[in-house]
Amino acid sequence: LDVSSNVLAFLSKLQTLVEEASTKELITWSQNGQSFLVLDEQRFAKEIVPKYFKHNNIEGFVRQLNMYGFHKVVHVDSGNVKQERDGPVEFQHPYFKQHQDDLLENIKRKVSSSKPKETKSHQEVLSKIISSAQKVQIKRETVESRLSTLKRENESLGKWQNYRQNKQNSN
Repeated sequence: LDVSSNVLAFLSKLQTLVEEASTKELITWSQNGQSFLVLDEQRFAKEIVPKYFKHNNIEGFVRQLNMYGFHKVVHVDSGNVKQERDGPVEFQHPYFKQHQDDLLENIKRKVSSSKPKETKSHQEVLSKIISSAQKVQIKRETVESRLSTLKRENESLGKWQNYRQNKQNSN
């Protein structure tokens, strides 16, 4: 394994993991060397991840893979997406290939795609939503107040009708 100094630490560790004979029963190259497989996610997270990374969960490992542009390989069999719950999980990146260490330096960590202009427009939309929600709240309170008044008036009217009916019956 000849990994250049331009290669990021995560990628060097990943390359080592996939190449190591001692980890082959949990993580290995696919048959064609164009992707790699995590054969048992639970054991991999528990036994291997903590030795190389600062955590021991598969979700964190997958999140890191995604940050570097790796994608989960989804297999399609007879028109249906094949998803095995406990089977191997395969990941691929165009520059992460068996016996092609020179490609690793082309893999870069993704940068945030949020642009200041987008953030401003998101804030404007959020402000409009909050303003609308406040207006709805005021209208709801007004309707509740009016409903309460109508209930009191209805009760008073009912009492008045009972009084008149009782007065008529007594005459």
